[in-house]
Amino acid sequence: MPTPVYKRVLLKLSGEALQGDTGYGISPDIITALAQELKEVHATGIQMALVIGGGNIFRGVAASAKGMDRASADYIGMLATVINSLALQDAMESVGVPTRVQTAIEMRELAEPYIRRRATRHLEKGRVVIFAGGTGNPYFTTDTAASLRAMEIHADVILKATKVDGVYDKDPKLFADAKLFKRLTYLEVLERNLKVMDSTAISLCRDNNLPIVVFRLTQAGNILKAVRGEPIGTVVAD
Repeated sequence: MPTPVYKRVLLKLSGEALQGDTGYGISPDIITALAQELKEVHATGIQMALVIGGGNIFRGVAASAKGMDRASADYIGMLATVINSLALQDAMESVGVPTRVQTAIEMRELAEPYIRRRATRHLEKGRVVIFAGGTGNPYFTTDTAASLRAMEIHADVILKATKVDGVYDKDPKLFADAKLFKRLTYLEVLERNLKVMDSTAISLCRDNNLPIVVFRLTQAGNILKAVRGEPIGTVVAD
């Protein structure tokens, strides 16, 4: 088996990735299959942390657009990420992967509070750490939380798993001539307004020279390929 090129990675998953074809909530089949893939990655010895969105349960931005107070909507969205994180923890531990959930908003009965040094120690001991609750602050997305946590734990790369093969110049579902980029700079992403991650997250990665690999989650084995450094998806770096 090829040796992974990274020592420590942060995997960013969208909440929608967990819903499958149900359109809402968590698909048992999807989360079980995902846990099996993550088990294969964990078996390589790589240190892995995760951040999961909550869009399969509640989207704060969408709710605020319909009149809900933005801060209240974002806090509800943070709780949705905790639900997803606990579900994934259960699925991963059922296949033998030691996992810890740390939340940005304290809820000790459910998970550990986020403590950077403790998170790093878990990773060093071979545990997968799932960061839930976003940054703990409204107006910041889980993309920004992923960038922030990746830098705090000194991850080598952010692996952003999506529904498409990488970053396109336009929506490939709507335009047959959409062009897939193999490599982009942070500045190109910002100037072209490409929907890789939100601008705050991209700027954080740019300021700290943290590369991002964007790839399709729904194709089996892609997470392992990304960890091994195989050419896959789109790489965003200077």
